[in-house]
Amino acid sequence: MKSIFSRLSLLALVLLAAGLPGRLHAQRERLPFEDVDVVEKRWPNAHKTATSLRYVIVEPGDKNGPTPQPGMFVSCLYKGMLLNGKVFDQATDPNHPLHMRLGRGNLIAGWEEALQKMHRGEKWIVIVPYELGYGTRGRAPDIPSRATLVFEMTLVDFGKE
Repeated sequence: MKSIFSRLSLLALVLLAAGLPGRLHAQRERLPFEDVDVVEKRWPNAHKTATSLRYVIVEPGDKNGPTPQPGMFVSCLYKGMLLNGKVFDQATDPNHPLHMRLGRGNLIAGWEEALQKMHRGEKWIVIVPYELGYGTRGRAPDIPSRATLVFEMTLVDFGKE
C-alpha cells in the first residue's frame, strides 16, 4: 500500500515539475497569448464560453423569447473586423441583412455558437478565436492565418422559413 502511495506522490511531483497544470490551463484558452491582453483590456466584461468564444451584449433583445436552433434560418446584420479594427466584411443595411441557415456547415463555428445564444433583436460584440473562425489557414487576402476575429452582430429575425 505504501509503495502505491509513494508512486502516486512521485508522479504528482513529476507532473508539477513538468509544468503540466500550466499547460492544461493554456489548452483551455484558445486566443493567442498576445490577443488575450488586448481582448481583456478592450472588453473586460465579456462573457466567455467553454470554447473561449467571448461576447458582450451591447443591446439586449427579447430575453423571454426563444433562440435560434440548428436548421432554422437567421437574418442578421454584422461587421467583421480583425482585432486591430480593420473591417474585412459587412452586411449593415437593415433592408438587406445576411440570411442563412444554422447547422449546415456554411458558417464559422464562432457564428454558429453565438447565433444560437442570441435573442431576437440583440446586438453583440463577438470575439472569435481563430480555431472557431478561419483557423490556421485564414481566408486570403483579408483574413490572415490564426486571426482573432471581432464581429458586431445584430440578430434581426429567425425562423423555419
